[in-house]
Amino acid sequence: MISLTLLLVTDGTTDLGTVFVRWSWCRAVLHRGWWLVTSVYLVVDARLPASQLVLVGVAQAGVALVFEVPAGVLADTFSRKWSLVVSHLLMGTSMAATALVTGFWALVATQMLWGLSWTFASGADVAWVSDELDEPARVSAVLLRSGRAQLTGAVAGMVGIGGLAGLLPRGTVMVLAGAAMLLLGLYVMLRFPERRLVPPPRLRGPGARPGSAATSARRWSASWSILVRGAALVRGSRVTVVLFAATFLVNGVAGAFGRLYPLRLVDIGLPTDPVAWLTALGVLAFLMGAAALRLVQPHVEGVHTVRRCYVVACGVAAVGAVGLAGAPEEVSGSMAVLLAAGALPLTRTFGTIWVNRQTSGDIRATVHSLLAQADYLGVVACGLAVAATARFAGLPLALVACGALLTATVLLIQCLGVPPGVIGRRLARPGRAAASGGRTSARG
Repeated sequence: MISLTLLLVTDGTTDLGTVFVRWSWCRAVLHRGWWLVTSVYLVVDARLPASQLVLVGVAQAGVALVFEVPAGVLADTFSRKWSLVVSHLLMGTSMAATALVTGFWALVATQMLWGLSWTFASGADVAWVSDELDEPARVSAVLLRSGRAQLTGAVAGMVGIGGLAGLLPRGTVMVLAGAAMLLLGLYVMLRFPERRLVPPPRLRGPGARPGSAATSARRWSASWSILVRGAALVRGSRVTVVLFAATFLVNGVAGAFGRLYPLRLVDIGLPTDPVAWLTALGVLAFLMGAAALRLVQPHVEGVHTVRRCYVVACGVAAVGAVGLAGAPEEVSGSMAVLLAAGALPLTRTFGTIWVNRQTSGDIRATVHSLLAQADYLGVVACGLAVAATARFAGLPLALVACGALLTATVLLIQCLGVPPGVIGRRLARPGRAAASGGRTSARG
């Protein structure tokens, strides 16, 4: 097992940045490879129709939506390290359990557990490495290395675990991946120290005794204050409001599309056991996305670069979704999948960078947790809409609906290209232009 090998080769003097990067790579290998096999398992072995495939994702996102912010508060208040350990315990259990059932409601339960597991890791990983390194100049470099590790780990997982599924039963491979994820949690326990977690200010004053009622009250008061300030920042910025709405739409489409495209490819001619084909598609889409990010990287600090890249990624994904709906056979369908599956993950990267520029350090984690909630809410709401379309109008029209939602996102983001004051001046009479522009800016 990869994680067990890491435990053996890593000694106590290994740099924490290297420990974190190795862990990031292993987790990407396991969860990306597992999901590739699972996506086939749900279609071929469990025989879920299109509407149920999307509803599984909706249930998963619903749990994550409810627990995202509470889990983030627990990590900030108690421990980032042990939050990650809990994440691995839940994640490994859900990965193995999924392979043991084929009924719809049982699969919904295992995927809800999977969604819950990610809430304990969301933000806790970056917060841990930022605190423990305690060197801002190094943190950015380590996070960049971690990002590259996740890209290469995803490809390794698709090839390695996907290839293993061609030799062993799919259920067996899924259980092995779950067991490896549990062992990776042991790696976190042994190799992730936690010496620099700083309690919230309200927990450091007089009377802040561990376990006391006063300390509990202060803890909840501090957490509530941070949440309120983060929500106020989101509501008070025109840019963040639009970005949260775009995240709602795009990630809702991404969740639905990821579950629908294997079924559509099987419908138009993919072999009954399409693991190798879907593995190749996944690897190519991921590499295309990585290449696109490499091209953008030198220009990412430009004022309008991130917005334009977001728009282009949504547009390309919309073309891919509609193209798959109309594809007559598996080759043209696969080309459409490459467009959509290669572009959709880029929107998450661009959106995170964009939102990160709009917030401040003391509430940064909270704002990103709220962004994740917009993500999950989109998966639930848009997923239900797409599932209903697939159920009553057919799978091709459900994919067209995905394209329509992405097109709406393009139009929404394009609104940010015109400053709000300009919008006000265009709508106002010449004599009142300045006043109208000022009021519009205040609302934004």
